[in-house]
Amino acid sequence: MGALCFAELGTMITKSGGEYPYLMEAFGPIPAFLFSWASVIVMKPSSFAIICLSFAEYASAPFYPGCEPPEVVIKCLAAAAIMTITVVNCLSVKLASYVQNFFTVAKMIIIIIIIVSGIVLLIQGNTQNFTNSFEGSKITVGGIGLALYNGLWAYDGWNQLNYITEELKNPYRNLPLAIILGIPLVMVCYLLVNIAYYTVMTPTELLQSPAVAVTFGDRVLYPAAWLVPLFVAFSTIGSANGSCFTAGRLTYVAGREGHMLKFLSYISVKRLTPLPAIVSYGIIGMIYIIPADINTLINYFSFAVWLFYGLTICGLVVMRFTKKDMKRPIKVPIVIPILMVLISVYLVLAPIIGEPEWAYLYCVIFILSGLIIYFPFVHYKVKWAQKITKPITMYVQMIMEVVPPE
Repeated sequence: MGALCFAELGTMITKSGGEYPYLMEAFGPIPAFLFSWASVIVMKPSSFAIICLSFAEYASAPFYPGCEPPEVVIKCLAAAAIMTITVVNCLSVKLASYVQNFFTVAKMIIIIIIIVSGIVLLIQGNTQNFTNSFEGSKITVGGIGLALYNGLWAYDGWNQLNYITEELKNPYRNLPLAIILGIPLVMVCYLLVNIAYYTVMTPTELLQSPAVAVTFGDRVLYPAAWLVPLFVAFSTIGSANGSCFTAGRLTYVAGREGHMLKFLSYISVKRLTPLPAIVSYGIIGMIYIIPADINTLINYFSFAVWLFYGLTICGLVVMRFTKKDMKRPIKVPIVIPILMVLISVYLVLAPIIGEPEWAYLYCVIFILSGLIIYFPFVHYKVKWAQKITKPITMYVQMIMEVVPPE
């Protein structure tokens, strides 16, 4: 439902930057700035860090059989992954797209192997783990919200094409087509892979495993079990590459609109990539590796991101009444965005009510703290701030050989 809403927004407002231009059009510059502020500093880099930490866990798991890899190894591998992906995206758009295509194929290969293995095991009668599988679960309003955060995290990416709308060939056709084909494919793969896992693991074993796919491979695919961590590492690298490719465009668009430091909107003369935006994204992503607790990062990320998903889709409903004359190549039934707004409100409020933590309050304070930056630097454009940023911009322009987008 969320992807259908974004298909309407993406074909109605054909600008890159994901939620940013939609919030700008629906509610004005302040919500758009707060989104770019939270996304560039927290949401997108933390997402990048989570994926690279996942890569590091799977890549190191075969070298530490029977125990968890040392934290320092995971952090170093994740940092190396962030650096490599950042360099690839800085060098060439075509190289980044080739890398994406290669790792997507690798991802589908391991998914098919796991699904087929699971089907064979089901046919052989391995169904004992599906009996009373929810026994002992605590069903609470907050608990369901937190559980959904982890499930929805696996699906996150349904709005990624909206970040590169300006670079798509024929977005009116290809944007909705990619959504219509991609989302159901992910649904089918995700559900079948999880069913396959439960044919050989109990819920307790699945929770205790540091790398679920590796455990599955060890039990089912031996002696070819080494293929699983290899291909899962490929899969996570592909996801991280896609995240870097799209998030760099948000930073670039926000810089172009004057909502971020101007040099972040500059383009490399030689490479034709938003070099400063991608480098800044990589640096901030490195910082988020330090906590190294993936579950904490996912909850922190999910709370913030669903706050803005809900606000953006609310903007779609608002624009149905305030901008009736805008061309809409795709128009979803109004009940879908309204339902999505209600779901977003639940996902934001349920964990706070059910299991309140200070982290959620800090997240809201951080988002609103963007106003301290917005009014002096963006709205009023105080002269002393421009004096500080001008030499930085000139230095970056000289070192990176970048120019303004115009």
